[in-house]
Amino acid sequence: MNQTATPPPIESKSEKALRTLFASGHPLLYVMSADEQRVERLLRHAAQCYVGEPVPFRTWSVTAGIRDDDAADADLATTDPRAALDFIAAQTGPGVFQLKDFHEAMRDAVDVRRRLRDLFVLCAHRRQVIVISAPVRLVPEELEASVLYTELTVPDFSEMRAFLGEQATAFTAAGSWVDARATTLDMIARALLGLTLAEASFALKRAVKVSGRLARESLPSLLEEKRLRVNRTGTIEFIGEGKDLQPLGGLDVMKNWALERHGLFHPSDKVGEELVPKGVLVMGVSGCGKSLSIKTIASTFELPLYRIDLPEIFSGRHGTPEWAFARACRMMEEIAPAVVWFDEIEMGITSTEASGAQGRIFAFFLTWMQEKVRGLFVAATANRIDLLPAEMIRKGRFDEVFFVDLPHDRERLEIFAIHLERRGEDPSAFDLSRLTALTKGWTGAEVEQCVVSAITRARLEARALKFEDLMRAAARTVPLSKTMKEQVDHIRNWARDRAAPASPSA
Repeated sequence: MNQTATPPPIESKSEKALRTLFASGHPLLYVMSADEQRVERLLRHAAQCYVGEPVPFRTWSVTAGIRDDDAADADLATTDPRAALDFIAAQTGPGVFQLKDFHEAMRDAVDVRRRLRDLFVLCAHRRQVIVISAPVRLVPEELEASVLYTELTVPDFSEMRAFLGEQATAFTAAGSWVDARATTLDMIARALLGLTLAEASFALKRAVKVSGRLARESLPSLLEEKRLRVNRTGTIEFIGEGKDLQPLGGLDVMKNWALERHGLFHPSDKVGEELVPKGVLVMGVSGCGKSLSIKTIASTFELPLYRIDLPEIFSGRHGTPEWAFARACRMMEEIAPAVVWFDEIEMGITSTEASGAQGRIFAFFLTWMQEKVRGLFVAATANRIDLLPAEMIRKGRFDEVFFVDLPHDRERLEIFAIHLERRGEDPSAFDLSRLTALTKGWTGAEVEQCVVSAITRARLEARALKFEDLMRAAARTVPLSKTMKEQVDHIRNWARDRAAPASPSA
């Protein structure tokens, strides 16, 4: 099969937003987007559909001047911003004009700002629309009342699916094989969500270059582009694909909870919005597997896992903390479906400084948790849940609050077996049950370090691992439950009646 399926005729969010703006009859629009070609593509469609009958569409840039949509060359006499506005003023008929990066011209020249205010009245009577497109927002104060502003988010599924259909047709015409089944193209379009059309184009070209075709096996190459984009932000880290994440010993209650909801999480018309899992908060003693439990949930849901770096957000290197945090959350919505992880949330998102950045982030987070898009699962971990305000942990923000306690006897033996097997040792060759009493009160991290220490000793002596190595390493370990007994007891006592246990009782 080498024919492209017809894209679904569904209006995208971006098209709907522009249609609403054009319907208002406002003559001066400001569209913020880094994807200049996409804005031009949308405005060209708007000129054909949103101003009554089709009207001329022209673009302007400081390097080329005014260019008619169907013209090969631009008018170099209009490269000056003021000359471009005079050209628009001389047009008596309706039309749509895209002024690329015109924000700099507005900031630097008083006569340009004055001319725009003149055109505000003039264009309204001619059904002319001037659209300033720029990657940043920069509207002079005297033009704030005249310019209607909107920010263009990344393409939604409908727009990406339509774009993919065009790209697939081009690949087919160039001789590349394309799996044009609707299910395959839908899967590829979902994998590209979160990218701009320019980034999606590069990702598709790379995928076709690698395999010579566009099909399901192209997905790893497509997802690599998304990882690169996310990592460029500096505030979001890609952890891994769900199927690649490692197993977790114990915590059967929480794992069963995730398994039961696996079918509800994936988009389906049969599943109501209120039934789709929103998120989970996992608290407990340090080293007991909270982070691994989040990875296990992502693995169960078969979704990629991303972590928002709260210390980096508060560093100031990415703008004000509240702006950087909101931007990271919005980007996660754009690349959904996914699991987004907030580690040690009690240290970064609290209401203790109501008038400071943390207070504003806390207020935004509460609203965002209620209104975020379907398909984005929020997973948060905390060592001290008693430091979190009641507004955050109440039902409705998170589907469940789990407490990860010190592993009981069977869980510790399961964790021993996992870490031995991971390092090439056969767990059945050792009588692990003899370690039960010696390791009571241990965390999962302490069990892992016991295995690492024992294997390290055996490797240094150039021999096979013996059970005595594990016993000696265990005997030298002083667990956290003893060194920090008061703090551990406080956490366990606080959570006993306030959170659901992640493990069955011993």
